[in-house]
Amino acid sequence: QARLDESGGGSVESGESLTLSCEVSGAPGHITNYCMGWFRQAPGMEREGVAGMDGDGHISYAESVSGRFTLSQSNNKKRALYLKMNSLTTEDTATYYCAAVDLRIRVDGSPSLRRDHFRYWGQGTQVTVSI
Repeated sequence: QARLDESGGGSVESGESLTLSCEVSGAPGHITNYCMGWFRQAPGMEREGVAGMDGDGHISYAESVSGRFTLSQSNNKKRALYLKMNSLTTEDTATYYCAAVDLRIRVDGSPSLRRDHFRYWGQGTQVTVSI
């Protein structure tokens, strides 16, 4: 059973940056066979995909964050996923969740950002952006 632990959330002002981290442990199989991603959920809203990466390093972004957010992973044996968020706005305020699935899943040729495709979830980290 995989365990995902997020960190890095906080309160910032509009225009500032934050970097979220997700450490993965206990995941069976090789990490290259996994898709991983970040989702977010604002109060009263559906959980939505933000950025996703497959085992080959291909990345997809939601249109709302493309050009502002950057997804990356650790280059050593440590299984970690990072989300660098620049130019934050109040619309980015949400609880951010790290997710993983031990499958290679693509939608329209890009790593999936569909919530129902992911099997393992972290507890979430809060990001609050104020004016």
